[in-house]
Amino acid sequence: MALMATINELQPPYRVGYVVGSLSAKSVNRILSRALLRLAPADLQFTEIPIGGLPLYNRDFDSDYPPEAREFKALIAEQDALLFITPEYNRGIPGALKNAIDWASRPYGENVIARKATAVIGASTGQIGTAVAQQQLRSVLGFLQAPQMNAPEAYIWMRPGLIQEDGTVTEAGTEDFLRGFMNAFFEYIERVLTVVPSAP
Repeated sequence: MALMATINELQPPYRVGYVVGSLSAKSVNRILSRALLRLAPADLQFTEIPIGGLPLYNRDFDSDYPPEAREFKALIAEQDALLFITPEYNRGIPGALKNAIDWASRPYGENVIARKATAVIGASTGQIGTAVAQQQLRSVLGFLQAPQMNAPEAYIWMRPGLIQEDGTVTEAGTEDFLRGFMNAFFEYIERVLTVVPSAP
C-alpha cells in the first residue's frame, strides 16, 4: 500500500511555482511568464511565488523568521518544481531575486529549494536575452542542490510586439519554441520526481 501511495503521488498534475525576478508590473519577463503559462501542458498547475514583499535577508532573523519569509518558504515547499523567469541587470540577476533565494535557503539545513526540479528562462529587449544572468542563477541553484533542466536553453529577445500583454505570442516560431520549452520542462519534472520524490 505504501508503494502504491508513493506511485500515485508522482502522477500529474504537477505543482509548479513560478518566480518572476523583476518587481516591475510592466516587466517583459512578466509578459513572458503569461506566455509560458498559456503554452504549458495542462498537467502543470502554476502558482506565482511573489518576491516583492520580502525584507532584505539578514542572518539575525535565522532564529526567528519574519511572517513574510515563513509564508514564502511554505509556498515553495508545496511545489513539485520551480520555474525562474529572470531579467538581467548589469550582467547579473536582480537583487530582489537573489534576496528571495537567500530567504528560501536559510536557516542552514532548511533549504526549501533543494530537490526541486527547476528551469530557468528570461527575456530582455537586447539580443543577449539574459544569458549572463541565467548562468549566474544556474550557479546559485546548483549550489543549493536543485536539479536543473539544462536543455533547451531559452534566451528570449523581446522585440516590440513579439508577445502581447496577455501572453499571446505573435510569431509562430517563437510560440513553437516556448511551447517546446514547457513540454520539455514537464518531462523533466516527471523524470526528477521519479528519482527524487518531492516532500508532501
